[in-house]
Amino acid sequence: MIKNFKWLLLVAATFMACNDNDVETVVYNTSDGLAPTAGNANFSKFVSLGNSLTAGYSDNALFIDGQKSSYTYILAQQFATVGGGEFKIPFMADNIGGFKINGVPYAGPRLASTGGGAPTPVSGTPSTEIMTSIVSGGPYNNCGVPGAKSFHLLSPSYGSLAGISLGTANPYYVRFAPNATTSVLAYAASQTPTFFSLWIGNNDVLGYATSGGDDSNPITPSAGAAGVGFDATYDVLVNTLTASGAKGVIANIPYVNTVPFFTYIATNPVPLNATQVGSLNPFFGAMNSMLASVGQAARFQTLTASSTNPLLIADEMLTYDATALFTAAFQGAPFNYPLSTASFLGALYGKARHASNASATRDYILLTSGATIGTTKPGYPANNNTIGVTYPMEDKATLTYSEVALVKTATDAYNAKIKAVATAKGLAFVDTNALMTQIANGGVSANGFTVTSAFITGGGFSTDGVHPSPRGYALIANKFIEAINLTYGSNLKGISLADYRILFPKSL
Repeated sequence: MIKNFKWLLLVAATFMACNDNDVETVVYNTSDGLAPTAGNANFSKFVSLGNSLTAGYSDNALFIDGQKSSYTYILAQQFATVGGGEFKIPFMADNIGGFKINGVPYAGPRLASTGGGAPTPVSGTPSTEIMTSIVSGGPYNNCGVPGAKSFHLLSPSYGSLAGISLGTANPYYVRFAPNATTSVLAYAASQTPTFFSLWIGNNDVLGYATSGGDDSNPITPSAGAAGVGFDATYDVLVNTLTASGAKGVIANIPYVNTVPFFTYIATNPVPLNATQVGSLNPFFGAMNSMLASVGQAARFQTLTASSTNPLLIADEMLTYDATALFTAAFQGAPFNYPLSTASFLGALYGKARHASNASATRDYILLTSGATIGTTKPGYPANNNTIGVTYPMEDKATLTYSEVALVKTATDAYNAKIKAVATAKGLAFVDTNALMTQIANGGVSANGFTVTSAFITGGGFSTDGVHPSPRGYALIANKFIEAINLTYGSNLKGISLADYRILFPKSL
């Protein structure tokens, strides 16, 4: 009885409001509080192209929960509120990450950090088998392929199982490719998308950067034919995706030195005591004098009894090789070393220098190189075998300022092309370069959180130091949503960062 009486009062109040001619205001869960609208976009068939960022790669692996945290999955969920259709993802088989090929482990488990310690692989054996095709579950809307460069999306052999061992195919794409001769672009276009996202080009510079400027993983040139040069390749990608009238959103490329993989390890983390300084400074000072004698600038800094001395690094891009100079000088006074010793020192320090932290000539130490600092090089004399102190860190362990300049030049060229295409095609454009730069310089605040690039603790990046965390992907998704709303007149609502964790736990 009491329940019924309360219900009658509620009905009466409702009719009273109507009889009093009150206007009922409905507030929708949209960006402007108005009724949901897709604007002049059609999200019924959304397809996303890209690399690991599109796939939802995180913690140095691809795994189910990471895929569900991708910015593309978040977009698809928001698109569903205004007519968006199903968004199929080629899910991995577990939350361990990594995979096997014919039963043999090929890529290891994801990383996790507990208690603020260094990230370590989670326990367990990957159960994803590349030989087990999942084509029957497709076609898949998320066509993000970890490791893909721009021109890889045009390659007809990128999904060929036989091409994995040859380096011409990608195991992540092999799993869901319809056959061995269909490119990622052709696969995406065959779905006739009404809306697409394209975020590609990161690996065209990142591969070079994360390998320490290794020429075996070169920067993709801007010029050149489609499938070779970035500009022509990008034109083919966008022209193909828009050929049937689809609208879309495209994003530019962040500078690589905005991510903690390059910024976490300082260039000057070497602790030295007074005895060590007293021994090293005369030695490095002597080599500076040798360089000055032939008109070359000093390469070695004055060390101090402190914990902030610079790392000793190899720099293959130094234009002057001092090997012969040092070899000859070390044979003379005051050293008078035998030829074998002088030759050893000349070869060891001929293209070595101390790392620079100056803004115009900043070097970057790779996150993966940190564990070697301070360890000893087997088989070398005790006074020349401490890595980063008396034995130069390998060139591939660092990204030198000269290499940074090459990466920046390429990135700027890519970004100019991407922006020009967005303008010419009337596509939504996301300036992820500006976003990542902001995250790296003070952070971005939203929903009561400030997301920064601080490794492990900043909330923006996962434990691999390159790929975003769940919260980082959420922030990126909101930027995509803002650009889409602005361009197409939709009113998709951004998501709350509070709903996305900073890092994935060890157990999922």
